[in-house]
Amino acid sequence: MTMLPPDFNRLSPEIQDAWRSRINREAIEAATAEYHAEERLKPRHGPADTRGATYRVAPPDAPPAFVPAYTKGLVALTGAELLQREFPAREFLLSPWLPSKALAMIFAERGIGKTWVGLNIAHAAAGHGSFLRWSAARSCRVVYIDGEMPAGALKDRYAAIVAGSDFDAPEDHFRLVAADLQPDGLPDLADPTAQRFYDDVIADADLVVVDNLSTVCRALRENEADSWGPVQSWCLRQRAAGRSVLLIHHAGKGGGQRGTSRKEDVLDSVISLKRPIDYDASEGARFEVHYSKARGFWGEDAAPFEARLVDGKWTVGEIAVDDSPDTIRAMKESGATVREIADRLGMSKSAVDRKLKGGRE
Repeated sequence: MTMLPPDFNRLSPEIQDAWRSRINREAIEAATAEYHAEERLKPRHGPADTRGATYRVAPPDAPPAFVPAYTKGLVALTGAELLQREFPAREFLLSPWLPSKALAMIFAERGIGKTWVGLNIAHAAAGHGSFLRWSAARSCRVVYIDGEMPAGALKDRYAAIVAGSDFDAPEDHFRLVAADLQPDGLPDLADPTAQRFYDDVIADADLVVVDNLSTVCRALRENEADSWGPVQSWCLRQRAAGRSVLLIHHAGKGGGQRGTSRKEDVLDSVISLKRPIDYDASEGARFEVHYSKARGFWGEDAAPFEARLVDGKWTVGEIAVDDSPDTIRAMKESGATVREIADRLGMSKSAVDRKLKGGRE
């Protein structure tokens, strides 16, 4: 059994909590193993089966393999205490959608440019700069965790981003944690026992970018809501510690983020990157930016727009809306649902239905 280190009282509160959690986890795992060993030896009440012996299985309420250590108790405020409590004002790491202590997601189909967008966001936040229609209120420390791309390719992309920017980020305000650079690969962020290996590298970060969920959270079963629990708990701990987290994810076949919708429950902002209706592969990085969840901002700030990379420079503009019956019918024939068409064109589903019927007539 793990014991507390001799200099335990000199460690930071966060490291002390990690030690307590580890010791508590090992004790629970040992007790669980002992419980199952004893249960296997107990005979089942009733007649034996044809093999001559029967054994009881663990009941549904058997101790779990891991229970977090709640060493400090829960805090509850009365209404009066809540009104009198002073909370630090949330500043924008990137306005209008990424404040401090925020959880957000960007998702898109493969090949649209998720990593380009993620790296540009990281550079803008680290350098007190701007990207697309978003601007940083100050320079902050960013840790970019990438589990997919070769480190050399990430270097080339970041070099292009820096070269095309009119601002610089302090050297220690952007840090890359790439799978290629780790002798044993990245720890699985969906595994509660492996999450602690990220503690040191993100200790002073204001923003943590995870690119992407499929490669960094390898044990995550995307379509199972319960599987999201460990990752959500990790995200909430980062928010409680004063950090923001941006998750980069893939889009599913239906156009939404891939997997269970439970991922979006605790998120402040969810951004979808989509191909324009008239997109051509020769155009390279060109996409529409849509806010599928916008907590705390609205109106023009939450309006969709189009972005395009031309000669190393990003340009933005309004989305050209063509709501003619021919265009809507073409979108339907390409596999888009009525809801997706309505969302893309800013129309109601009934209006889309009328256009489709009118086009057929």
